[in-house]
Amino acid sequence: MLGGCTTLGASGRDLLPSTSSMAIYPAKTQTQHLLEAIPAPTRAVAVAVYGFTDQTGQFKPSEQGQTLSRAVTQGGASILVKALQDVGNRQWFTIVERESLKNLLNERQIIREMRERYLGETSVNAQALPSMLFAGVLLEGGIIGYDSNTVTGGAGAGFLGISARSEYRQDTVTVYLRAVSVRTGEVLTSVTASKTIASKSIGGNAFKFVGFKELLEAEAGVTTNEPDQLALQQAIEKAVYGLVMEGVDLKLWEFSDAKAGWPLLWRYRQERDGVFDAGQVRDAMKRAAAAPPEKRSPRNVPPIESAREVPTATR
Repeated sequence: MLGGCTTLGASGRDLLPSTSSMAIYPAKTQTQHLLEAIPAPTRAVAVAVYGFTDQTGQFKPSEQGQTLSRAVTQGGASILVKALQDVGNRQWFTIVERESLKNLLNERQIIREMRERYLGETSVNAQALPSMLFAGVLLEGGIIGYDSNTVTGGAGAGFLGISARSEYRQDTVTVYLRAVSVRTGEVLTSVTASKTIASKSIGGNAFKFVGFKELLEAEAGVTTNEPDQLALQQAIEKAVYGLVMEGVDLKLWEFSDAKAGWPLLWRYRQERDGVFDAGQVRDAMKRAAAAPPEKRSPRNVPPIESAREVPTATR
């Protein structure tokens, strides 16, 4: 029974992660698959991420209280950049480096000084050192909540000195992400996403006399803790997915193929408005991917709704 729980489930949660002496590449989460399935846009959006900080100020909880370690990773910006690259397989966003901008500027200054000293250049050669890209949209936000022990519970039973127990604990991490226009400073859209972090413990013990002056004592158990970093990664990826869909819904950007993107947008609206939960949306997307392509006769072709699809002569 325990061996059957060692794989990454459909919910993206490792119940009992397998161990290996070899370095591995982590399995893709279900939110990564959602990001990669987004159709291509009409054009890529240049974005900049200056930071995605831990705004909770909380430390990691333990049975003895709190430790000096942070409750969540401090590398939220790195996770956010990776999630932006995963959207549509690198087709949606052009990401410019801003988190370590000082290091980048220092290297450019070194190049400029070396060319002046050894090549005698008095001005910057645009071909050797072109100007840096600028972003039209800033992505701001951070980790705004980490709630410990939102759900706790357990069960146990014993008979004639033999007992078993199970305990469960759940934490919740919440992230906030917003898109800001560089030209006007307007907050274009904002989204919030949450992810639960589960911890489980299963154990049993025996305390029984098996003979005269012969006492049997045995105890076994296993505890599994869902990695906080994995939960935060999924929350950020979910927020990025929501940001893309909110932008399409608000006409900030659009799909290059509106018909291919419409089912994703419709399902997002249903999940956002509480009509369906995340699990039902996931199952619906799986069924849609497995379904054969729809065949239409010429008389059943829907009318053209987008102005950009109308022939130029009829505009």
